[in-house]
Amino acid sequence: KFEIFNLDMKTGDTLKIKGKISEDADGFSINLGCRSSDLALHFNPRFNESVIVCNSRCSNAWQEEHRDNNLCFSKGSTIKITIEMLADKFQVKLPEGHEVEFPNRHCYDKISYMSVKGGFRVTSFKL
Repeated sequence: KFEIFNLDMKTGDTLKIKGKISEDADGFSINLGCRSSDLALHFNPRFNESVIVCNSRCSNAWQEEHRDNNLCFSKGSTIKITIEMLADKFQVKLPEGHEVEFPNRHCYDKISYMSVKGGFRVTSFKL
């Protein structure tokens, strides 16, 4: 698990994360919010379902899932994910030009918490 508590990401900022997906990964998640119980973006590729699930979390309660069936990377690969924070949504740029959009449901204008969990090893990140 990779965690940052003082990220200081603001509307208009772009976060670039590079890393390697483990060969035996069932999936992984990248979480952005105020704390682990309040997430503006939960980005969760699941290899066992061949889907990318995005969600948000408010006071430990998960909200409605958004599912995208274009899983454009595989176990064992090294990838770069770019997340742009806009006033009304998050734009996630993935390999092969694929993009996933997810609404900024909590209307956050600042994000201080980030975590990466599961079968993904972060090799670099840049805000």
